[in-house]
Amino acid sequence: MADDVLYSLEDGVAWCTINRPEARNALNRAVRQGLWDAFRRFAEDPAALVLVLTGAGDQAFCAGGDLKEMAETQLKVPPPDFVPYLGRSIQTDKPVIAAVNGAALAGGFLLAQMCDLCLAVDTARFGISEARWGRGAPWGAPLPWLIPPRVALELLLTAEPIDAQRAYQIGLVNQIVKPAELRERAQALARRIADNAPLSVRASKAMVYAAAERGWSAALEEGDRLFEPVYLSEDAQEGPRAFREKRKPRWQGR
Repeated sequence: MADDVLYSLEDGVAWCTINRPEARNALNRAVRQGLWDAFRRFAEDPAALVLVLTGAGDQAFCAGGDLKEMAETQLKVPPPDFVPYLGRSIQTDKPVIAAVNGAALAGGFLLAQMCDLCLAVDTARFGISEARWGRGAPWGAPLPWLIPPRVALELLLTAEPIDAQRAYQIGLVNQIVKPAELRERAQALARRIADNAPLSVRASKAMVYAAAERGWSAALEEGDRLFEPVYLSEDAQEGPRAFREKRKPRWQGR
């Protein structure tokens, strides 16, 4: 994996860091390939239970596509594999957290949007700037599920960013933290998830997205289907047993 994207594993938590701070972590070819490598590595590694996606430096999580590179290559319609898009071009049933350390603009907004949870520093900004440069944001289609439709329209039509506080108010961000606390807080949240029964965690994630895609009635049926193997698993017996014996559960993922 190129140095433009760093990958490490800490106590079951994978960290993927876009490492191009001098260019505001913009998505050039090397970064995009590094992200593909990192997400594939995470998806395939049973030791990696949760992934945290962040950017290097304190200015930008990711400022979006590298406009200089786009101009040089005369990019028109981005291909489906332009960047890894969770739930669309790459699949994982394991949770992914965005730790937004600065501006998340255009493609950077996409990366934060596609994650399951989002922490942001109090100086972070979120914006869909494509209209300003004559580009498109088809990846923004799920936004009305995440935030109010009129706020989604405001972001898309004005191309003006919003600050971390407003992003939190509309539900785009789960927690706002101080910059010095971002890594510690993201690791703690990831570990809290990783400490839970993995089959329950993954079925919960799948059920929430099924509700978004199919509606509540169908999602209830899908929830029954997803959680039946959880109830029938060895872990489902281990949880109550650990509670009775006053010890931490030893999850097997089966």
